[in-house]
Amino acid sequence: MQLARKFAASSSILKKAAVSLRSRLLRAILFGTPKQSAFSWERKREGLLMKAHLKSGLLASASFAALVGFVVGASANDKLIELSKSNENWVMTGRTYGSDNYSPMTQINKDNVKDLRVAWSFSTGLLHGHEGTPRVVNGVMYINTSFPNNVFALDLENPGKIKWQYKPKQDPAARSVACCDLVNRGLAYWPGDGKTPPLIINNQLDGHVVALNAETGEEYWKVENSDIKVGSTLTIAPFVVKDLVIIGSSGAELGVRGYATAYNVKTGAQVWRKYATGPDEEIGIGDDFNKANPHYGQKGLGTATWEGDAWKIGGGTNWGWYAYDPDLNLIYYGSGNPSPWNETMRPGDNKWTMTMMARDADTGELKWGYQKTPHDEWDYAGVNVMMLSDQKDKSGKLRKLVTHPDRNGIIYTLDRTDGSLVSADKIDDTVNVWTHVDLKTGIPVRDPEYGTRMDHKATNVCPSAMGYHDQAHDSYDPDRQVFFLAINHICMDWEPFMLPYRAGQFFVGATLWMYPGPKGDRQNYLGLGQVKARNVITGKDKWAIMERFAAWGGTMATKGGVMFYGTLDGYLKARDSDSGKLLWKFKLPSGAIGYPMTYEHKGTQYVAIYYGVGGWPGVGLVFDLNDPTAGLGAVGAFKNLQNWTQMGGGMLVFSLDGKSPYSENVNLDEYPPEMPKL
Repeated sequence: MQLARKFAASSSILKKAAVSLRSRLLRAILFGTPKQSAFSWERKREGLLMKAHLKSGLLASASFAALVGFVVGASANDKLIELSKSNENWVMTGRTYGSDNYSPMTQINKDNVKDLRVAWSFSTGLLHGHEGTPRVVNGVMYINTSFPNNVFALDLENPGKIKWQYKPKQDPAARSVACCDLVNRGLAYWPGDGKTPPLIINNQLDGHVVALNAETGEEYWKVENSDIKVGSTLTIAPFVVKDLVIIGSSGAELGVRGYATAYNVKTGAQVWRKYATGPDEEIGIGDDFNKANPHYGQKGLGTATWEGDAWKIGGGTNWGWYAYDPDLNLIYYGSGNPSPWNETMRPGDNKWTMTMMARDADTGELKWGYQKTPHDEWDYAGVNVMMLSDQKDKSGKLRKLVTHPDRNGIIYTLDRTDGSLVSADKIDDTVNVWTHVDLKTGIPVRDPEYGTRMDHKATNVCPSAMGYHDQAHDSYDPDRQVFFLAINHICMDWEPFMLPYRAGQFFVGATLWMYPGPKGDRQNYLGLGQVKARNVITGKDKWAIMERFAAWGGTMATKGGVMFYGTLDGYLKARDSDSGKLLWKFKLPSGAIGYPMTYEHKGTQYVAIYYGVGGWPGVGLVFDLNDPTAGLGAVGAFKNLQNWTQMGGGMLVFSLDGKSPYSENVNLDEYPPEMPKL
């Protein structure tokens, strides 16, 4: 208590003592032991957080606890930021906290990208969709897989030998409540602090979060985040900020009430959990919520915009991607669709589903929230990628921005400091559900011809429920000030029906027929995707090209003037960032629903991508379905995908002329290492 009062007395003393305090505080705080520990959902909700975190003598004050989080957490933050600056690493989903999938490397460029060849490969031994991208940290690559969410570590000095592997035993029932294939969007890395080792965080489909010793692969802690009995699963990639790991949720198609949770990365103890719907205190709404934009809505709307207790089964899960601004200490992500899909069953705006959210990393408090699709009628789940940039707006003012291409066919750019709307333009001119977005109110203006309602079949609705953009992790090129968008070009017919809620069962209430958009080939079900270079300030495309199928996985931008992406039909492509001209492509063993990444090792730049078709567009292929309305409409839209690719699972790594550890030393990993003398 005396120590706590001394620290709280003077902020100037704290600043001067910060460096020496860090080591003292690390010794003073108990963050758990290396043995395995488990926290059930119920135990966490009973308030064991502080017991797991601290000795009773240090429970002096909330202000002291906040100081501890800042002093200790800042170190982990700084380490990740420094690691992400190195070309040798790819430490998080978007390479940096800005989540821009941009590499400053130039070894591979417009002139020589044609010389890319396979350097080495890795098979995961699994089928189904392989989403996300691997992590590379300090010469080790960490690979995630589809269910059962195995993890592999490869030493890049000799990637032919597995350094360690983790194969969890999961409840197989998770497969039956997974919405759209058995995917997993990636891993997270925490750099350690000298007492707790560096950790790899892995989300499992059955709702568990597991921390693994990054050096050995041993399980360090394990917690239950989601309850598959009610249909709540995990497909999102974990996201590390300071000494917290942020975990989302899945299952809105089964009536799961969405939430985001922060766990102490050292122990697995729950620090905060905030919901998308319900009372303000459970959402994390305080007095200054939407202070700069009160017209977005403020207090009480998480219940008032729902009929009765419908918010309790109202969806709004977040299974997409996060971004983080260390200066503002804000985490950005989107909440998903309300449930059920049948809008007649849930009158009101259904806040705060379909919302761009900015939360304080330490407390989970919601600083601002902008609902893009009030009272969603089409399953335009708003979970897509958030990309941070600093650009001048149309008036010439330099702004801190967050850009989000949404399922509803609009690409939004907001001031990330307070949520003020900067631009909201159609991703493609064929979007017809909206006439435009009113920039003063932020509300999209509906075209009633394409609305949905009971006893009516809506036709030619563009975009489809898959949106003109789904889970693809896109990229931003700061030199060219363009976003490279991997988008869908799919429309639909929609017919709703009534159904009761039953825990753990699908709670949708609509039948869908999907087909190519107006620029595609509807007769042959081709032309289901596009790739674009978009300037969000002007709202104009620098270039745009059609793809045979949806460009589902995402893009990567490089300073070398080349952008990369994978396709559902199994190609890794490289295009000129300025013109969109196709410079190189390679046929992968299976379709790609992950996105490319790049890293440097011993002076050589490599490009890697997962292959393994699946995800929502691949459900017909992977589960052998033929009904065009099956897979929530995906089976009909992608019925020809099977003619270009089949199931697989693994990763290919490319370099100029195929340079690799094995081309440099042909005897590497030989047995015996030298030929015997005769």
